[in-house]
Amino acid sequence: MAYDVTGRLHEIFDEQQVSEKFRKREFVLEVQDGQYPEHIKFQMVQDKTSLIDPFKMGDEVKVTFNLRGRGFNKNGQMLYFTNLEAWKIEPASGGGNAGNSYGGGQQAAPRPAAQNQNPTLRAQPSSAAPIASDDDNDLPF
Repeated sequence: MAYDVTGRLHEIFDEQQVSEKFRKREFVLEVQDGQYPEHIKFQMVQDKTSLIDPFKMGDEVKVTFNLRGRGFNKNGQMLYFTNLEAWKIEPASGGGNAGNSYGGGQQAAPRPAAQNQNPTLRAQPSSAAPIASDDDNDLPF
């Protein structure tokens, strides 16, 4: 699923070359959620690491991202981690103008109304195939 959220750029980190074939760049978005702001860290990977270059700290932006989770076995113990992988960043006041979009030429489809408690965070069904169907999934929920 693709999600989007609107907030203020709180911090922008330098690009990191994690391995010979993998690079990432992280940033923190401040999102108003009730009385207290939330500081949410996102990452951009590979060719998307430069998407944030046109922006500076304090800018209001709309970030479109995917929720990614991975598991790996380290010394016989299963460990899991979750990332918010940003793939499109645009000015919050962009109003859908493609000239203001910094997502590698990808257009976002219209989003359905939010179904959660935070109106700045919305989900959209992804056009990509699901990771696993219910038949392949042995999770209890």
